[in-house]
Formats: sequence, structure tokens, C-alpha cells
Amino acid sequence: MDATIALPLLIGLVAVALFFDFLNGLHDAANSIATIVSTRVLRPHYAVFWAAFFNFIAFLFFGLHVAETVGKGIVDASIVTPAVIFSALVGAIVWNIVTWVAGIPSSSSHALIGGLVGAGVAKAGTGAIVWSGLGKTVAAIVLSPATGFVLALVLVLLVSWLFVRQTPFAVDNTFRVLQFFSASLYSLGHGGNDAQKTMGIIAVLLYSQGMLGQSFYVPLWVVLTCQSALALGTLLGGWRIVHTMGSKITRLNPMQGFCAETGGAITLFAATWLGVPVSTTHTITGAIIGVGAARRVSAVRWGIAGNIVVAWVITLPATAAISALTYFVTQLAG
Repeated sequence: MDATIALPLLIGLVAVALFFDFLNGLHDAANSIATIVSTRVLRPHYAVFWAAFFNFIAFLFFGLHVAETVGKGIVDASIVTPAVIFSALVGAIVWNIVTWVAGIPSSSSHALIGGLVGAGVAKAGTGAIVWSGLGKTVAAIVLSPATGFVLALVLVLLVSWLFVRQTPFAVDNTFRVLQFFSASLYSLGHGGNDAQKTMGIIAVLLYSQGMLGQSFYVPLWVVLTCQSALALGTLLGGWRIVHTMGSKITRLNPMQGFCAETGGAITLFAATWLGVPVSTTHTITGAIIGVGAARRVSAVRWGIAGNIVVAWVITLPATAAISALTYFVTQLAG
């Protein structure tokens, strides 16, 4: 382990981590609000306030299992140094900015995981990787959108059967109200899973500097600042990605929006309780495709969906490469 660093540098690294968390909220705001905006249940600016509130209070409902997975379950905590954390964050931030500018709903979560892996391997080789934790995270790349897809599809079929005797107008009015509930649940799941990734990064940085004693844990001030940074990012929104998620993949009505958000929320709740750092982007995209496919296969713009999948596939190796390069540059500069 490298020598301890000066307090101003440590504060600077924590600030960089919180900047990533803010970008995470900005980049992933679409995950929480795309469906409720595209169905015109809420105007965009009201929707982001709604989502930001539930993003912030999420820590009251979930444990910190995801933070522990990121902090010590992706790379060995004993090899983590400030240079490793800085390099991982740079890789994730660069990828977030590139995909945000391009309007591509890639995963901030997997950008951070890829960054950790790249920086950790650059520091200590492949022996630095905790394969069980990484394997569980990689599996979630496939399982989270698939689960969101299946749950949303089943919910659409179930709701269609339950409301078969209702007029379209009555169904529309019912689900305009219910979408407030489903959007709240999804935003809660988003805040519960995503903010914990940055908590894990900051906590393992503090642990590497001997500031947590002999045991790894997440201090309360880290929890509160990370939830706040994520909520602030959501508040400012990510309108380019909102458009892609809310209307380019498929057109949604309030019933379909409710089913997509509910299917996605169930997936996020389960993953967060299990300590799996999943992608909220992958989850809601799978759910939106599920509700579109329930209507008819041609209702989904599969070309757009295919481009999104390509971004998912290259996120881990791309961020790992950027972070590894950053680590080597910092070592040369040092």
C-alpha cells in the first residue's frame, strides 16, 4: 500500500468521486423519469424534482450491501491506493461525458466497475481482481435487462387481462395516477443502487488511508453526501438521454409506463438487497423493450436498441483501458 497522502489531496479525490456521483445522476436521470415524461403524466421539470427526492431518501430503505461489493468485492481492497481510485474515476467520468454528449444511455455503474478493474490490474495485475464479485457484476449485465424485460412483459399481459372490460379512457386515467407510484419506486431503486457505488469508492479510499481503522465500513457522512450528489445530478436532468429512452425505443402510454417502471423497480430492489451493483440503464431499457414487445415486436425500434446494447458491451473494456492508461500516466508523472 502506498504511503498516506496529504489531507487536501484526499479531499480532492473525494470531491472527484462526488463529481462522478453527480454525473451519474445527470447521466441516469432518464432512467427515473423517461417513462413518466414520455407518457406526459408529468412535465420534465416536475419529474426531475420527483425523482431527485426519492433518489435522496433511498438510503433510509436499503442496506449498504452494494457499497460493500464495490468497495471490497471488485478489486482487493489491500491494493487500492489514491492513484487507483483517481484513475478509476477518470475512466468512468470520461466515458460518462462521451456517452452523455452522444445521447447514448450507457451504464455509469459499469463504467465505474470497468474503471476499478482497469486501474487495479494496472497496479497489481489480474491477481488484484476479486473474481466472485466481478463475475456477479458481469452476470448482471445480462440478467438485469432480461429480468426487467420479462417482468415488464408479464405485467403488461396481466394488466391487459385485468382491465379488458375497461374503456381505454378509464385505463389511461387509472394508470396516470399509478405511474406516480411506479416512478417513485423506480427512483427509490435508482438511488438505492447507484449512490452506493460512489459510497464504496470513497469508503475504500478512506480505508486505504487508515481512516476507518481495521474494519471496512461506510461512514454516515459518506452516505449523505453521495445521496445528495446523485439527487442533485438527477435534478439537473439529462435531456438527451431522456429523449432516447422515452421515445426512440418505443412509444409508451401510461399503462405501459407503469409496467416498465414497476418491472424495473422490482429488479433494482432485488439486486440492491443482494448487494449486486446493477445498471439502472440496462434495467429500464430492458423493461421498456418488454412493454413494447408485448404490444407487437415491430413496435420496438430494434436498430436503436441494438446501438444501446453495443454501448453496454464496450463500456467495461473501454473504461478499463482509459483507467489503466490514466494509472500509467500518473505513475510516470509521479
